[in-house]
Amino acid sequence: MKLLLDFLPILLFFVAFKVAGIYVATGVLMAATAVQMAYIYATQRKLETMQKATLVLILLFGSLTLLLHDDRFIKWKPTVLYGAMALALAVALWGFRRNFLKMLLGGQLALPERIWTHLNVAWVLYCAFMAALNAYVAVYFSTEAWVDFKLWGYVFPVAFLVAQGLYIAPHLKSDEPAP
Repeated sequence: MKLLLDFLPILLFFVAFKVAGIYVATGVLMAATAVQMAYIYATQRKLETMQKATLVLILLFGSLTLLLHDDRFIKWKPTVLYGAMALALAVALWGFRRNFLKMLLGGQLALPERIWTHLNVAWVLYCAFMAALNAYVAVYFSTEAWVDFKLWGYVFPVAFLVAQGLYIAPHLKSDEPAP
């Protein structure tokens, strides 16, 4: 259900683009994301840092796209978001010796320290890859190709999360005593 909720604004953006173009689609994306975050806040009574950052960037870059009538802004939003995430995770890990992923998820997942470090590095590399890939598509392809990439490119985070789950599964510490 969460994956569907996360995917809905992108799907609505895609449909709106195909029907009415990038500027209507940008407005739809902004509205859908605001409604999505309001729903999450109403049901969970909080928004995660990533959700807040996504909302702010979509509203900021979407507003610039609409006000300046320049689709480059909305096309660069994913690059900025992924790049900021890669930088924040890398600086926290290698600059401050803090594993941000473990700080966020350590209460939910009991994993060995080495696995937390591997996960953090994997997230840095994944985010850097996604930032670079979006930038490449935004610069070298048409807006229509970029919109198609945004929809079908959703396979990247799904594949990354599945691979991450497969990687951590054998390392999860069980609360049950061994027989």
